[in-house]
Amino acid sequence: MTIRDTREEWRVTGTETPFRGNKTGVRTDEVVMPDGAVVKRDYQVHPGSVAILALDDDGAVVVLHQYRHPVRRKLWEIPAGLLDVEGENPLHAAQRELYEEAHVKAGDWRVLADVFTSPGGSDEAVRVFLARDLGAAEGERFAVSEEEADMQLARVPLADLARGVLAGELHNSCLAIGVLALTAALAGDGLDSLRPADAPWPARPFSS
Repeated sequence: MTIRDTREEWRVTGTETPFRGNKTGVRTDEVVMPDGAVVKRDYQVHPGSVAILALDDDGAVVVLHQYRHPVRRKLWEIPAGLLDVEGENPLHAAQRELYEEAHVKAGDWRVLADVFTSPGGSDEAVRVFLARDLGAAEGERFAVSEEEADMQLARVPLADLARGVLAGELHNSCLAIGVLALTAALAGDGLDSLRPADAPWPARPFSS
């Protein structure tokens, strides 16, 4: 048996959007179940995101320490951002986010993982990239504001981050997925086996 997620869409008999925010919204669909019952399902409508695990030549990962109000915590995270433009190439968005949040550029890009962050309550899809061959970005540092004004940058060994995830000390989903996926790749078929940066992404189709 092949273990692989498959595309399927159950019939929707009605839909409404009770809330629409600046970037995301909430949708209510009336969905026909296999037994014929019609039930309501509420979920967040999200444009999608990219995240970047930037690995330097010493085996350290670029991380950010940032306040996240919904969970009332400062979390260690990897650079990430929304796909603000419909159909935007996720690699271009990732390069922009790495520049803006860490003022870093990378010469080598691969795909680590494509995930749905919370498929029971949101349609958010995230592509987690691996960025290597790091260097300082050119030009002025991007001006930060709001939560990012208090953001700290650090470089932490990959093994320390993996231990932190397994110990329940690091909770950001993109960091956890990126760190554990990279650890698995290094222990398995190697980084050359990772998908190229422009690999198809059916959850968020994009132009080249």
